[in-house]
Amino acid sequence: MYIQLNSQIICYEKTGEGAPVILIHGNKGDHHTFDELAETMSREHTVYAMDSRGYGESATPKEYHYADMANDVINLINALDIEKPYLVGFSDGGIIALLVAIRASNLLSGIVCCGANLNPAGIHHRDLREMKKEYKKTNDPKTLMMLVEPDISPSELQNISVPALIIAGDDDCIKEKETKKIAANIREAKLLILEGENHFSYIVGTDKLYRYIRGFLG
Repeated sequence: MYIQLNSQIICYEKTGEGAPVILIHGNKGDHHTFDELAETMSREHTVYAMDSRGYGESATPKEYHYADMANDVINLINALDIEKPYLVGFSDGGIIALLVAIRASNLLSGIVCCGANLNPAGIHHRDLREMKKEYKKTNDPKTLMMLVEPDISPSELQNISVPALIIAGDDDCIKEKETKKIAANIREAKLLILEGENHFSYIVGTDKLYRYIRGFLG
């Protein structure tokens, strides 16, 4: 399905019935990242799996900014009249979920934030070096976005007034202290560090995440 949100065309897939959940993928991905998760989750929820601007079948913007992607989610909620959804965001999608909750907690029931960072310094140096090498080779604006954004302060997180589940793997490319900082600065946050998991292993090509978040989603 496609919807025009102001000047941006967004593609999304809607499945299932029940309390609504919006799935937000990471950098270089699209809504198919969540195919297995969406199939399982749609047995109990109405699932909206969206392609962020410039990914999948959504229209390509002139520039890439997390703030614009967060606005797209807010606009999608309003345009489709989705009543109090949960956001489940992975990597860049986790950043977007944080920004939406900072700006518009009143629209949400809660957020699940997997492998997110507040700024590029929250990424392990080895992974940041690889991103810089990739950008040097490709000049990809999506990679550049990860190198210069986001810039979320701990004080901004305190504007989040809905429950939050903050998740990362214990072998994540995000520093563990960054994940803990996010959880510590959201009033109604729970922290979950997954043993034996990396940035992708509990998300991509699996519905494993649902066993960790099912209770949180009510």
